[in-house]
Amino acid sequence: MAKMLSFVLYIYLTFAFCVIYTDAATPSNFTYVCDPARYAQLGLDINSLPFCDKTLSYEVRARDLVRQLTLYEKVRQLGNRAYGVPRLGVPEYQWWSEALHGLSNVGPGTFFDNSVPHATSYPTPILTTASFNKSLWNTIGKAVSTEARALHNLGHAGLTFWSPTINVARDPRWGRIIETPGEDPFVVGTYAANYVRGLQDVEGTESNKYKDLNSRPLKVSACCKHFTAYDVDNWKGIERYSFDARVTEQDLVETFNRPFQMCVQDGDVSSVMCSYNRVNGIPACANHKLLKETVRQDWNLHVSDCDSVEVMIKNHHWLNVDNETAVSYTLQAGMDLDCGVYYTDYVENAVKLGKVAEGDVDQSLQYLYVVLMRLGIFDGQPQYNSLGINDVCTRAHIELAGEAAREGIVLLKNDNGVLPLATEKNETLAVVGPHANASVAMIGNYAFDPWNRGSPCRYSTPLNGFSSYGSVSYAAGCSDVKCADGNLIGAAVDAAKTADATIIVAGIDLSIEAESRDRLDILLPGKQTNLINQVADAAKGPVVLVIMSAGGVDISFAKSNPKIHATLWAGYPGAEGGQAIADVVFGKYNPGGRLPLTWYQADYVDKIPLTSLQLRPDDSKGYPGRTYKFFDGPTVFPYGYGLSYTKFNYALKAAPSKLTIKLSKFQHCRDLPYKNGTFKTSCPAVLMDDLSCNKIFKFDIEVKNAGNRDGDEVLLVYSQPPLGILGTHIKQLIKFQRVSVAAGTSRLVRFAINICQGLGIVDSNGNAVLPSGSHTIIVGDHQILHSIQLTYR
Repeated sequence: MAKMLSFVLYIYLTFAFCVIYTDAATPSNFTYVCDPARYAQLGLDINSLPFCDKTLSYEVRARDLVRQLTLYEKVRQLGNRAYGVPRLGVPEYQWWSEALHGLSNVGPGTFFDNSVPHATSYPTPILTTASFNKSLWNTIGKAVSTEARALHNLGHAGLTFWSPTINVARDPRWGRIIETPGEDPFVVGTYAANYVRGLQDVEGTESNKYKDLNSRPLKVSACCKHFTAYDVDNWKGIERYSFDARVTEQDLVETFNRPFQMCVQDGDVSSVMCSYNRVNGIPACANHKLLKETVRQDWNLHVSDCDSVEVMIKNHHWLNVDNETAVSYTLQAGMDLDCGVYYTDYVENAVKLGKVAEGDVDQSLQYLYVVLMRLGIFDGQPQYNSLGINDVCTRAHIELAGEAAREGIVLLKNDNGVLPLATEKNETLAVVGPHANASVAMIGNYAFDPWNRGSPCRYSTPLNGFSSYGSVSYAAGCSDVKCADGNLIGAAVDAAKTADATIIVAGIDLSIEAESRDRLDILLPGKQTNLINQVADAAKGPVVLVIMSAGGVDISFAKSNPKIHATLWAGYPGAEGGQAIADVVFGKYNPGGRLPLTWYQADYVDKIPLTSLQLRPDDSKGYPGRTYKFFDGPTVFPYGYGLSYTKFNYALKAAPSKLTIKLSKFQHCRDLPYKNGTFKTSCPAVLMDDLSCNKIFKFDIEVKNAGNRDGDEVLLVYSQPPLGILGTHIKQLIKFQRVSVAAGTSRLVRFAINICQGLGIVDSNGNAVLPSGSHTIIVGDHQILHSIQLTYR
């Protein structure tokens, strides 16, 4: 089994409320709730408190604690600021902390000051995902949770973190793509499971050792957010707070919900956050089908969220309910925790008015206390007691942040192999553009709120990074990324005229794409295109364009401009990003990143509104499909695109050509719609729920590095359904692996794929089915095509 919780923003909480515990001792001296010495100091008899009996299960202990509370005391624990129960020695706790790509002071649960001024800032998830390196994602999670435990010991952080964000990036205009792992639901779910495992897993307590996962200890508690169909923030006056996401059951199952299911079932996440928006008319946080039926019953997790009670009342005006009715709906639907004061202020009266049972309050509170017990807040976790300030911003963590940036950077263009630059031929460098000296922009959002104290361990700007390779002339070219006028372009042009090589660092930032800020177009803002072209025209030597962004940008002009010799995408590369970019440009690191998003041409956004959530094309409206799975039109760069300084060749060494499944009398064939004139088998498909789905097919791929440089290659394995099935995907990613291959050598990569996960589709009614017929396995950009005939008998 799994567990509980969720949240959002209440900035009115002041630093006075940023205390993680309120106790007789200072936060840094707090040990754990059920410390006998602590209870003796408080004048309480610990032997009279069954919730401190370690021989009992967490569930029994949590139930005992809840049953000792008055209704007033209970509701005081249901906000992100839980007030504690002083008469029982239970301290106050602040639930809300963030750890999207490192610890953050966004949220009152974590704070920085002179004694703890910094934490390691990793690249934002969209760039880390571009590495397609599962072990890297897990390792970053481990490093972040180690710093979280260290800050917790120092009284500067809680142990519950409302991260990661795992919504699918359906449209390039969405402002929060920076937080996401991209557009493919399988990759998003795989990222979620690995990062969450890194955050939560206590070494030696893997989940398969626990029949009841609620008894498994947690290093920290993670939260996968925002469930579900959430990817509109503020577009043309339409805001997330009132948006009604109209979505089909097919798209919910296949795309929007899949990462959350993987986060729960593969990542064993301890909480899920519901989203602000409505889903087909019902606020997500009051949606019984989504929270109780899907997440709790089908996926076996306990859920909650926060802040959305207020949104439901003030923005959605859903059913025009009063406060007590609203909290009763969300509590009964399965939302255990409110980020704010609505539960704290109105649940008690809702119970007294008969709108919700006290038993519903008890159940939510038990879920919350079980999580705190699993974190060691009641019993301690001595293996982490020694962590402190020396475990924050360690050399290893800083290097990990740099490695993550290097692995994620994508080489988009490299005419005539101009990169890597040779230091002996490029001693003078012009480093120009609005991001040429970027620092804060590189760390993106959910990092360090400028209104509060705290910053990364250090910054390595692009200017810093390139200065380690040559003599640098710097010119911004624009006053900021909006580049409203061209007054500063001349200085950048002059710098390029005399430099051996020119690096233009351009793109966008949080002033263009961010939470509560969706884009209207996918072009470079202002006069950035003019800046780039003028600099390229004047440059004496090779010109390298570096783009910082989360969502794709139409840089077709640069792709086709022969004077722009190379292009890199660096996402938002974190505090070590500048050195990472320079290391790639000068060949200290051979790039191996792949785009986790489709980069569309600019007119794509004119063809479909951001608010249309359908993924499949709609010819009647002229809507194109979305993501590589459903869009077959022209792109600037396709999903999974990325070049290297070396060349890799693939060879399929072993793969089945036929798979047969024998059906029992209880397993029945289902029809599927086919295009006229295409072949349909006598048994088109079978429901996956009716199959055991334990059949595995395997194949080997030999990857040969045919170049003269060591490098990493990302193998992307897709499946394509039988020809002619209507309404299904073009192809879907089913496996991926990043491998390091030395120059002139080969690596054999073995894949084992579950037949249902690899070849299944979702039909128009939202049913997961396994179609028979000729499936095609595609590796990379069609380097390998292999057919597998699936037959039922």
